[in-house]
Amino acid sequence: MAAALDAVLAKYTASGEDINDKLLGASFIVINKDETLYSNAAGRIDFPTEARPWDLNTFTYVASLTKAITSTAVMQLVEQGKLRLDGDMRKIVPELGDMQILHGFDEDEKPILEDNTTPITLRMLLTHTVGLGYDLMPDLQKWSKSIGRTVTNLSGTLEGFKTPLFFVPGEGWYYGTATDWAGQALERVTGTSLSAYLAEHIFGPLGMKDTGFWPDKMSHVAERTAAFQIRGSDGSSLSPGSSPRNVGPNAIDSGGAGLWTTAKDYSIFLSALLNNTLVKQETADEMFRPQLDERQARQFEKLTAEWGGSLAVEFELDMELNHGLIGCINMRDVPGKRKKGSLQWSGMCNSHWWLDRETGVAGVLLVQSQPHADPVVTRLYDDLERAVYGELLKTS
Repeated sequence: MAAALDAVLAKYTASGEDINDKLLGASFIVINKDETLYSNAAGRIDFPTEARPWDLNTFTYVASLTKAITSTAVMQLVEQGKLRLDGDMRKIVPELGDMQILHGFDEDEKPILEDNTTPITLRMLLTHTVGLGYDLMPDLQKWSKSIGRTVTNLSGTLEGFKTPLFFVPGEGWYYGTATDWAGQALERVTGTSLSAYLAEHIFGPLGMKDTGFWPDKMSHVAERTAAFQIRGSDGSSLSPGSSPRNVGPNAIDSGGAGLWTTAKDYSIFLSALLNNTLVKQETADEMFRPQLDERQARQFEKLTAEWGGSLAVEFELDMELNHGLIGCINMRDVPGKRKKGSLQWSGMCNSHWWLDRETGVAGVLLVQSQPHADPVVTRLYDDLERAVYGELLKTS
C-alpha cells in the first residue's frame, strides 16, 4: 500500500521547524520491469520553512551512485570489443602503470613503496580489487603529507586520483577511486569525455534530462537543487552543510563520484538495468554475477565491518557479501526485504539504490545529508524497504 510508504517518508522528513531526527527531504521510487510501483517525496529542499517542497525532480549530488552508471557504460564497450574485462588497462591508461604499492612507513615515517608489475585489469577496477583507496584513508593521508601532496580525490582532478595501491592488484579488496580510472579507460578508447559518452549512449536514449556532472552548466535545475545537510555528532540534530567536493579548475568527469541527478532520472536508469535496455542479457548476467574470490570477499566483509557497516547499512554486519561489476551483492536473503543476489550501492550524501532481480523490483532513495551512514537515513531506508516488501508488493 502506498499509504504505508507515504507515512514513512513523512515520519523522517521536515515539517515546520522540527528537523531533529529528520531530513530536510527525501524522494523514493520503486519500479518493476513494466511500471512504477511507487513514487513520492516529502519535506523541503532547504532549511527555511517556506522553502520549495522536495519532489521527484529535486536535484541532488549522488556521489557514488555514479559508479553503476559508469560501469554500465564501460560494459557497453566490452560488448563492442573496445575494452576487455581481463585486459591490462595500463596499456590504455598509462598512469595506472606508474602506481606503486604502499607497504607502510619506515621508522622515519617515510613511505615504503614498491613498483607494481602485476596487470591491472578492467575487472579489478570495476570490482575494487585493484588496491586503490580514497584520500580519507589514514595511510593515504600520511603518504600525502610525507610527499607534500595537496590535491585529493575530492579535488576532482586527475592528479587527485593518483595514489599508491594498498596491495598487489587482485590480491584483496579496497574501496576507492577504481571506477574513476575505469571512466578514464572509456575516455581513452572512445576519444570523448565521459560526460559526452553518457549523454549519447545512456542519458539521451533514456530521456534522463536532469543528470550530469556539472550543475553550473545545468541552469534549468538551479531552483530545485537541494541544500546540503550535516547530521550532528549526537545523531539527531541537523545543520546546513556544503558540498563534500572542492573541484579544481582542471577537474575531470568523475566516473566514481561525479554525478548529480533526480530520483525520477535514476529510476529510469534502474528500469533500463532491469530490462537489459542498455546491455545484452549475457552482459547483464555478468554484471550481476559475484566476482570476488574467497579472500577478496572476506576482505570486503572485514572492511565493511571495520567501517561500521557504512558500505552496506541495510544489512546486519554478519551478512555474507560479494561484489558484481556494478555494486555490492548480498549472498543471503534479507528477512522482510530483498532476495539473495540483489545489487546495491550508496553515495557519500546517503542516497541509495537496490535492484532485486529475483523479485523483479528496484528502488532508489535520494537525500542530501552527511556524513555517510547518517543513522536517520539508515532507519528511513530500512523502514521504506520493509514497507515495499511487506505492503506494496503484496498489493501490486
